[in-house]
This record gives sequence, structure tokens and C-alpha cells, in this order.
Amino acid sequence: MHRRTADSDVFLAIADPTRRAILHRLARGEQTAGDLAAPFAASQSAISQHLSILREAGLVRVRSEGRRRVYLLRPAPLKRVQRWISHYERFWNEKLDALGDYLDEEGNAP
Repeated sequence: MHRRTADSDVFLAIADPTRRAILHRLARGEQTAGDLAAPFAASQSAISQHLSILREAGLVRVRSEGRRRVYLLRPAPLKRVQRWISHYERFWNEKLDALGDYLDEEGNAP
């Protein structure tokens, strides 16, 4: 059985395109749940579920302003994703460099 970790929560949270779009909107500044839900063809309940998943993963923080709930981006957990991606980025850079070297050699062949 797979045990959930903070890393898996972050990866699961960003796996969904709606949640990535919410994070993108929050990168521009804090917003209320209603503001976040406005551009999506989803119910307020569905957006609330997405926001709950993002909160559980530590990617967003919520604060109350009277009756309003305001959401803020917490980008620090995305560093885990960046570290994971950077491993593969190095791999592909090495492969692309090798391909470039091969093509250069082939281009200089008689």
C-alpha cells in the first residue's frame, strides 16, 4: 500500500490542471474563493475541494477577512517538484549535448 507523504501530496495536488490554474492565479496575488472560482466551469463546491487539496499539500494558505476567505500562494513546497525535475533536466541536457556532438561529427564527416 502506498503511504502518502508531503512530497506525494504536492505532486498529487499539481497533477490536476484546475489546481495548477488556481496556483497560477494565486501567483498574481491573494484572492477570495469566489474570485478563484469565477473563470472555471465548475461548481463552487468543486473549487472548494480543489482548494482543500492545495491547502493539505501546503501550497496555499487561507485567512479570514470577516465573512470572506482569502487564499494566498505558499510556493515553498514547489521546491520539491523543482528538485525532482532538475534531476531529469540534467539527464536530458546530457542526452541533447551528446546528440549535438554526434550531429556535429556527422556534419564534418567526408
